[in-house]
Amino acid sequence: MLVTCFTVVILLYIIGLYFLVTTRNLIRILIALEVLTKGVTLILIVVGKMTGQIATAQSMVITLIIIEVVVLAVAAGIIISLVRHTGSLDIRKILNREE
Repeated sequence: MLVTCFTVVILLYIIGLYFLVTTRNLIRILIALEVLTKGVTLILIVVGKMTGQIATAQSMVITLIIIEVVVLAVAAGIIISLVRHTGSLDIRKILNREE
């Protein structure tokens, strides 16, 4: 089970980093950050179970989820404002560096 959890975490990191680096769409970037955060959440729970401190891991995960929701809400608000101002979700168009 431990190997399976670490494999899932590594896959989440790879998928999140890949989409974070390759995409230019702001919504996809937010989704990539969410995938990376879910990997961190899973590794916290696994390490908490391994060390026998599941209560500490749970409290850290709850704190992480709260911070994640706040960051997501603020980022979504900024993206909505950018779309209203520029009419696009593409980073290149927002930065006026069209290719």
